[in-house]
Amino acid sequence: MTEHSSDYYQRLVDESALEEFLTREVGPVDTFDVARHEQGHSNETLFVTWGDRELVVRRPPPGQTAETAHDVLREYRVIDALQDTAVPVPPTVTACDDQTVIGSDFYVMARVEGTVIRDDEPARFGNDDARAAVGTELVDTLAAIHEVDTESVGLSDLGRARGYAKRQVTRWGKQLAWAFERTAESRTVPELERVGSWLQDECPDDHPETLVHGDYKLDNVMFGPGDDPDLAAVFDWEMATLGDPRADLGWLLSYWRDAKDPEPEIPDLAMEFIEAPGYPTRKDLVDRWEAQTGLTFEHERFYRTLAVYKLAALGEMFYRRYLEGNADDPFYPLMENRVPALADRAIRIIEGDEPL
Repeated sequence: MTEHSSDYYQRLVDESALEEFLTREVGPVDTFDVARHEQGHSNETLFVTWGDRELVVRRPPPGQTAETAHDVLREYRVIDALQDTAVPVPPTVTACDDQTVIGSDFYVMARVEGTVIRDDEPARFGNDDARAAVGTELVDTLAAIHEVDTESVGLSDLGRARGYAKRQVTRWGKQLAWAFERTAESRTVPELERVGSWLQDECPDDHPETLVHGDYKLDNVMFGPGDDPDLAAVFDWEMATLGDPRADLGWLLSYWRDAKDPEPEIPDLAMEFIEAPGYPTRKDLVDRWEAQTGLTFEHERFYRTLAVYKLAALGEMFYRRYLEGNADDPFYPLMENRVPALADRAIRIIEGDEPL
């Protein structure tokens, strides 16, 4: 096993307890190794070599977290239910709700081979046709999620679809309030109160009702290793529920860059290579989603503003965890200034200064 001296790592996993669990659930092996995946900023991901199998363990971060956040068992339930659908997901292995094993709930899935596009495009996708296909695969898979027959896969009780948009506004307002309890000692972001009030006033009374992913974006999917973009798996289902598919689309658009866009509020998350010729625009993605689902992207300013509001709430929760010493992610302290920048972006969308 690899030596890990970090105190934070020691809080993530008791390797001996995990090895005992996997031996019982999966079977004994001669080779066992664990490594922390450094890219995520929410739930923790551990890569596990188990004999000749490559596995992934997902668990919440250590320390206090906001209520309803980081629900990995919910994530497991959804992935397990989608195994035989048109939505590509990793093969599931097992889940554990005994928090004495590694200090939290967790689940295990098979590791999928391929590329998560995050910092730059793969060289094999550096042409107009491949770039267009990346966008098409991405939005078509989102449409497939929204077309899942939740009754037939056993997810009809995953959540209450009706009133989802209004509950989202309320929920993320509460998440912000939880974060502000600590972060206000460092600095305040009063603009987010204005954004929250606008969202409450503009929230649609009615919306379509489907399965929603809750965190759908380019770096939460994996493309297979071939030269032609083939979306191989969708990850990070912790916020999946029954709800409003337009919120999923708004979230995807909040990360997607057009050539006309101003400088990004969070450069660490901005995929500026998407501005290159060949990639579809945000409007192209909307048109494709509408054609695939038969739905329309009504109230687009509301959904795009809601997405940025959620980003700001997530950032503020990250900042609280940093201030409390519950994370060693160098991304978290940057939220001191980047959450206020997101608040300014939300106001630009509200006022029509950042069109679709």
